[in-house]
Amino acid sequence: MNRAKFVMAIYALAAVLAMCSIGYSVAVGSVFGIIAGIVATCVIFMTAFKMKRKLREQGLL
Repeated sequence: MNRAKFVMAIYALAAVLAMCSIGYSVAVGSVFGIIAGIVATCVIFMTAFKMKRKLREQGLL
């Protein structure tokens, strides 16, 4: 696995964990946790898509 695919795998794992945190916050009943999880998921997705565009322009993906 090349370096670019490893970076994208890390972003994918972070996104899954952020989505799991939303479910955990719903189970606990923490409104702040739900909002923080949604914001974290959005931030991770935005940075991952930006990184994917950069890697594709460099020809690494």
